Amino acid sequence: MSPMGIRSGINTESSRNGTIRAAIIQMDCRLKDKAHNLQKAVDFLEELEEGTDIACFPELFTTGYNLELIGEKFYELAETIPGPTTNLLAKKAQDKSLAILGNIVEKERGNGSRLFDTAFAIDRDGRLVGKYRKYYLYPPERKFFHPGKDISVVDLGVARGGMAICFDHAFPELFRVLGVKGAQFVFIPSAVPVGYEYLLNLRTRARAQDNQFFVLAANRVGREAEVRYCGSSKIVDPKGEILVEASAQEEQVICGTLDLSAIAMERKQEPVLRSLRKDIYGLTLDLIRSGRE
Repeated sequence: MSPMGIRSGINTESSRNGTIRAAIIQMDCRLKDKAHNLQKAVDFLEELEEGTDIACFPELFTTGYNLELIGEKFYELAETIPGPTTNLLAKKAQDKSLAILGNIVEKERGNGSRLFDTAFAIDRDGRLVGKYRKYYLYPPERKFFHPGKDISVVDLGVARGGMAICFDHAFPELFRVLGVKGAQFVFIPSAVPVGYEYLLNLRTRARAQDNQFFVLAANRVGREAEVRYCGSSKIVDPKGEILVEASAQEEQVICGTLDLSAIAMERKQEPVLRSLRKDIYGLTLDLIRSGRE
């Protein structure tokens, strides 16, 4: 299997000079066929440009997403983290000196009845450096998945990254926490269907500009029965500008350079994070507790 195409953003330099090369692998996957999907993922990794620092996969890229079609099979497809998928990709990360970010169905170790929609981060030395369980579940997901509790930033060696998953897009406060915690980029694996492109585009750019960091949005493409995914994966800079964007229909790898100095430049020009007032968060909590919007 060979990727349909590779599109590049701006020119790359060494991460030692404050830039990192990021790739988003926008892929289709075969429903409930983990072996096939993992092999496809590995094939994509083998095709990456030399000098790539980070590779990103979409939401539930090993199993597919369609909740109705997968149903109770999620319990058989789920695995622990660390587990078979992260162990395999950790070996590829070490072989290629490449950080890998992805998202799978996780089962809690010792309790296979508790499932999570979980993103993971592997650094270039093949170490699993963090995972993130989807904090805000889309309502139908609650039938299978439990919500996460932790919001953390991981150190990939080349940059500090946060993770959010699909519907999390809709909650600016989660991204604000990641910005305050020092994330230089946020990885967002998604399975956004056709008809919701406007949310993918608007929220990806807004969350990047809100917090003046990079956003790596890795979305699904292809079809699962009546559901067709809208692709359009993208890398967005701290100004909210799209550096590179994928096709809406085809499997594709997009590559772009993240100039980390742009974060400080943007925050110096408009000091959003330094201007935060803590009292507004107390007011927000009071409103939530009172049931007002």
